[in-house]
Amino acid sequence: MLFKRITLTILACLFASSSIQAESNEEAKNYELKVEKFESKVLKEEREVVVQLPKGYAENLDKKYPVIYRLDGAVYLPIMNAVLESLQSENAAPEVIIVAIENTDRFRDLFPTANEDPYGPVGYGGGGANFLSFITTELIPMVENKYRVHDFRVIAGGSAGGVFGLYALTQNPELFNAVIAYSPAVWWNYGAPAKRTVAFFKSSSQLEHYIYTSIGNEPAPMRPYYDDMILGMRANQPAGLRWVNDAYAGVRHNLVTAASIFSAYHNLFFSAYLRPEQFDGDIQSIGKYYDRVSQQRGEKLEAPEWVIRELGYHYVRSENYDKAIELFKHDIAKYPEMPDPYNGIAYGYEQMGEYKKALESINKALELSTPQHDGYQVYTDRQKRLHDLLNE
Repeated sequence: MLFKRITLTILACLFASSSIQAESNEEAKNYELKVEKFESKVLKEEREVVVQLPKGYAENLDKKYPVIYRLDGAVYLPIMNAVLESLQSENAAPEVIIVAIENTDRFRDLFPTANEDPYGPVGYGGGGANFLSFITTELIPMVENKYRVHDFRVIAGGSAGGVFGLYALTQNPELFNAVIAYSPAVWWNYGAPAKRTVAFFKSSSQLEHYIYTSIGNEPAPMRPYYDDMILGMRANQPAGLRWVNDAYAGVRHNLVTAASIFSAYHNLFFSAYLRPEQFDGDIQSIGKYYDRVSQQRGEKLEAPEWVIRELGYHYVRSENYDKAIELFKHDIAKYPEMPDPYNGIAYGYEQMGEYKKALESINKALELSTPQHDGYQVYTDRQKRLHDLLNE
């Protein structure tokens, strides 16, 4: 249902105006847009970026935010907002600051090498190193000095922008925590971007990053170079890397971003609610998962009580009672003053036929509860049922 809702929202966005004025509807008025113009000493020209602040930025003065640096400008804000808002409604993504970088000379800035391949414009490109220097020494310091950000950075772009994102990773891996490359034009200059990316993978044993790549129905020469890059990346994937690669049959190059954007961000951000399919069975991994959530969001998050209890219920339903009881005990240890963890373990014991242990636990839940508590009637019903079972 979430995916369907997001898909419909994205389709609606595709028919919206591509200008920044499209943000004038009632929903978008809650975002504050800052247009930053400044003279770049590195690029020797005036540059412009549009900084979109989260809706609660002005009220939450102690909160810091991750930053998405979006190449190719503010035209992508509407579709990004549609996807991120849907994820945020499920607490599956944090609020973010988006820095939309407007273009002046796109080919010059985004391609690291000049193109010699007659398939494309010969002689164009080659300014990638200079543009990376601009981002590193001028843009990021300006953003981080002026706005409340923390040190989780994402760079996202399509086609030439995808190439630049991968280039930034290979040249300065610590600059961005995540790279999103929609249909990166890795055919450029006889596949130089593809070869550089594979060489970087071969030289990297550990990479605590997230990478998203995607491709549509692009023909040769793009597709062979892309496929070779993906094979080389798979064969040399560094430890610690989270990497998602999607292929969209029948989707044209210019629509790959729209097809990809949900998957890119859904897989990038850790949900605040650990799901059973994400849990590997190791109790210690719960804390490690929430450490990663906290690192992305810039604030300390712990596993909510109900999340741990739901994991326990999952294992009860799977009839893995030992793991279920282990989880319920962990829940009690973290939340000893709450009644619900004791009800959880009482449920586990009841399903195991351990009625005496179940009764002891539900009595503890009732001791910590009041008639006004949402679960109070459930507790009393369980207590009565257990008394009946023990008296049979």
